[in-house]
Amino acid sequence: MQTRDMTSGSPARLLLQFALPLMLGNVFQQFYTFVDTMVVGQALGVGALAALGASEWLTFLMFGLVQGVVQGFSVAIAQRFGANDEEGMKKAVAGAVILSLGMAAAFTVLGQLMLRPVLTLLHTPEEIAGLSLSYLRILYGSLPVAFAYNLLAAILRAVGNSKTPLQAMTISSFCNIALDILFVFGFHLGIPGAAAATVLSQVLAALFCFIKLQGSGLLSLKRETCRPDRAMLREQLKLGLPMGLQNMITALGGLIVQSVINGFGVIFIAGYTAANKLYGLLEIAASSYGYAMSTYAGQNLGAARFDRIGRGLKAASIIGTATALMMSAVMLLFGRPVLGCFLTGDSAAAGAAMEIGYHFLQVLALFFPLLYILYIIRSCIQGLGNSVLPMVSSIAQLVMRTGCALLLPPLIGQSGVFYGEVCAWIGADLILVCSYYYWMHRLRR
Repeated sequence: MQTRDMTSGSPARLLLQFALPLMLGNVFQQFYTFVDTMVVGQALGVGALAALGASEWLTFLMFGLVQGVVQGFSVAIAQRFGANDEEGMKKAVAGAVILSLGMAAAFTVLGQLMLRPVLTLLHTPEEIAGLSLSYLRILYGSLPVAFAYNLLAAILRAVGNSKTPLQAMTISSFCNIALDILFVFGFHLGIPGAAAATVLSQVLAALFCFIKLQGSGLLSLKRETCRPDRAMLREQLKLGLPMGLQNMITALGGLIVQSVINGFGVIFIAGYTAANKLYGLLEIAASSYGYAMSTYAGQNLGAARFDRIGRGLKAASIIGTATALMMSAVMLLFGRPVLGCFLTGDSAAAGAAMEIGYHFLQVLALFFPLLYILYIIRSCIQGLGNSVLPMVSSIAQLVMRTGCALLLPPLIGQSGVFYGEVCAWIGADLILVCSYYYWMHRLRR
């Protein structure tokens, strides 16, 4: 199995080499959610598209929590890898597996219990609430699969392997697209069919990563390394829980915004949902640079190469800003044709939804580099072993996003909710820049 030592060589080259396979993998992952939405919108109409939109932040709430905690667990693995501590690395892998098994069981039960009350609390329109619930029941039932894939992919990334997750996601994406078309258009299973296609595809991705890791020795653990190491479990929980909570805080802000949007009616929900799909696709590079920066910072911290951390952050910020500007151009130039892929049915309703979605994209495009800087600095701090300060930045995002959603619509109309996203980026960036310099000063001392 390929690994990559990021403690020597050009930071920009290493970050790009690591990020590009992740980016392609994430493109495939987002592409199949893109196709999910497009198939549902074209086959089932604006109402079904709105049902997917009403469930979007609830999906991120739980799956963002899963991604956050396992990414935190993997930071300890990256640090041991950078320090050439093979025994410590195997203990960290064993700890991540033990914690993930327990959390998968607990989150699955909790998720099923909370779904119906939360959809009611969010004022989900009655005509789409049943569709949203059936979609979420299937996704939340697959949480053990989500834990398995995300953990295996995080272990691979921690040792510098970003190609295997790319291969897994490529296979999974094509499988998901084929199953989407078969289940929704062929078997007429509706929204539950789209959810089942996603789950089956993720099973395939998890199996692929597991087979690759089996040959690496990382999962061939001896009895002594499989015993729970309390110090390691504490360290991983200290890293993982704040990162999971950080995503939950982001999702909480999104849910409050969604509850406001739900009050604007099905057409507004559909336009907002369609725009969010393109937004998610163009955000992929930011999250990929973030993963690269986390592994880079973790390995260099393990090797005590503090000089390289700052150089890497500078290189990643330049690359990220240039990429964000290109993504902004895509939103402005191709936003309308892309939105048209999702919106069908009554032409007046589809046209109104498209105008809403394109206005949202225009607002995002003007400030998109701020989002890329947010991902890069936050992931750098997490890779340096501090997941509390990034969580504080998420609280700032929550305050800014929800504050704008609640206060601006009465002043400037329904589009006021769009500006909450940008204000959230600004608030988080200010905190993260200060946090980075503070934490680096502490580490050097």
